[in-house]
Amino acid sequence: MRVYHSNNFRSGCKIIFENEPYLIESSEFVKPGKGQAFVRVKLRKLLTRQLIEKTFKSTDYLEIADVIEHTLCYLYNDGFFWYFINNNTFEELSVEKKIIGIQKKWLLEQDTCIVTLWNNKPILVTPNTFVEIKVIETDATLKGDTINTGVTKLAILSTGAIVRVPLFIQVGSLIKVDTRSGEYVSRIK
Repeated sequence: MRVYHSNNFRSGCKIIFENEPYLIESSEFVKPGKGQAFVRVKLRKLLTRQLIEKTFKSTDYLEIADVIEHTLCYLYNDGFFWYFINNNTFEELSVEKKIIGIQKKWLLEQDTCIVTLWNNKPILVTPNTFVEIKVIETDATLKGDTINTGVTKLAILSTGAIVRVPLFIQVGSLIKVDTRSGEYVSRIK
């Protein structure tokens, strides 16, 4: 069993804590004037994306998680499974609908994304940070509505996602969206 000692906790390390994989987002070594040194750590639970703070003694250690990230190409889905392929080895991987979760609205066919495996089972799918998606439905704007800056309207994208866009965006427009926040970034010409 390979382990990280608490004084080696660094941002980006993947560890097993309470029998689940976690990602260390930040760590701070504290040596108070009185008492034992400790490490204050922010951990991101890889299964649910929940963030927690924990304190460890300087003598504590945690097991290194068997977490691997693969860059795969999204192929298609059948409603129950999403299918990906490794373009180097041509191995296919299927991921259950519950693991895909809300990320399905950012997955476009033939796009690459990162699939995280824990003990060779998919636990997380991370789409590209920015995706270019076509607008399939939005409200029409009247002439003169575009005078006010900062005014937005709702647009439905080809993947089913709903995003707030500026008034000048029309049906058929190709837009760039930030998948982390679900916000409109720019129009693609």
